[in-house]
Amino acid sequence: MKAFHESYNAQQSNLEKNRYLYDLYHRDLEGFYKFVFPQMQELLPIIYTPTVGEAVTEYSHHEICSPTTRGLIIKYTEAHKIEELLSRHTHNTDIAVVTDGEGVLGIGDQGIGAINIAIGKLMVYTLCGNVNPYRTLPIMLDLGTNNERHLTDPAYKGLRQKRISGKAYYEFMETFVNAFKKHLPDTLLHFEDFGRDNAKPLLDKYRTFHPSFNDDIQGTGAVALAAVKSGISKTKLPTEQHKICIYGAGTAGCGIADQISRAFAREENKPVEEVRKRFFLIDKKGLLLANDKELLSFQLPFAKNESAIAEQTNNKSGIWGLKEVVKHLQPTVLIGCSTHKDAFTDEILQTMYSYCKKPVIMPLSNPTSKAEATPERILNCTEGNALIATGSPFKNISQCNNALVFPGIGLAMVASKARCLSDDMLLSAAKTLVTEAESNQYSHQLLPNFNNVTALSYKIASAVIKEAINEGLCDLSESETDEKLRSHIWTLAKS
Repeated sequence: MKAFHESYNAQQSNLEKNRYLYDLYHRDLEGFYKFVFPQMQELLPIIYTPTVGEAVTEYSHHEICSPTTRGLIIKYTEAHKIEELLSRHTHNTDIAVVTDGEGVLGIGDQGIGAINIAIGKLMVYTLCGNVNPYRTLPIMLDLGTNNERHLTDPAYKGLRQKRISGKAYYEFMETFVNAFKKHLPDTLLHFEDFGRDNAKPLLDKYRTFHPSFNDDIQGTGAVALAAVKSGISKTKLPTEQHKICIYGAGTAGCGIADQISRAFAREENKPVEEVRKRFFLIDKKGLLLANDKELLSFQLPFAKNESAIAEQTNNKSGIWGLKEVVKHLQPTVLIGCSTHKDAFTDEILQTMYSYCKKPVIMPLSNPTSKAEATPERILNCTEGNALIATGSPFKNISQCNNALVFPGIGLAMVASKARCLSDDMLLSAAKTLVTEAESNQYSHQLLPNFNNVTALSYKIASAVIKEAINEGLCDLSESETDEKLRSHIWTLAKS
């Protein structure tokens, strides 16, 4: 370990440290985990967000030191070989993280470099959920890129062509998923960082066809739901008295809105359509409006009738930006998924505090340079009364980090062999987070911290499996749950 520490500390930048750790991962898997486990909280930001974003961007300019690499890259030109490539992993894979690299971490289309996203995600599965790393598989679907920087870069390692789309794209994905189901029938298919036009349609199409999970939609939604429910519980007001505004109506924002609205509908015993009347989603053009012909299918459930909203609020200006929504519609919960730095202005925050003395405010965009507001500024504008969760790490503030939830969900799917991941299974994961946050010694925290994240993941996995049993989605009995989970916990000693 001393040599690892010396080599790691010799790296000058976070990117160099990331590259050192990824090289170690490919070269010496057990050595990697022996080095990282004891200092996991310190190294997670190097291994994964935010540093992995830079590593993805610069992927083609770094040669991996190891002669063997962990991962599978399938190029569009190799569509005829998909079955052959996947068949090599039939008997040794519990979780596969699959990406096409179009929607990476708020930095967009990064092409082949996104293989590092898949690798990093699987590292977190092991570090936070004790998932066996020898039974994981990162898969990069190289379907081209529309990123001109990569297309004109002589060093770019991926397909040097425009990204395929439309019918050709969905035919390729159909071929891939069918082959995946055939050769890896019990393997969890984790969709990661797909573009916003494709992520939700793919999840909707395949989530009941094969055990599937999209962390950008479902994981983000579950953690945000937990933070919102935790925050609302501290306001002492029922959910019926809360209105939700989400600034950023892409895959993540709509995924959050979908999960929160469904959870509220269950709690209030109302149709979800009725509950969604209290949800206001804003994209770059403003409040989602039903007469906008460019709305995507996953945005439509949250679109508003412009004339009805104008009449309800007496705002006849036709302008429905964040400022106008906060002023006229008065949300009590404000969530940011926009990557628009400082979008939550002092004026907006002060307006919100003028009518809501305990607002729940969650600037979730990361890294910090893209956050809608800092906790310090939020607290200054609300006289210290806001209930806050963030996407980036801040001292003594709950971080809406998907690593709190997706490792436990993945462990549950691996151990139970559940036939699909249902909405209620996701809700059980969110409820576990809320329960754990309530037991936190810091009463103002909306989410658990990372101090004992592996134990948290185990509790989430247990809750998710129990819900799968209740729904008849797996063949375990409740008495078998604990034993089955323990049999899938990986430790270095067992390897």
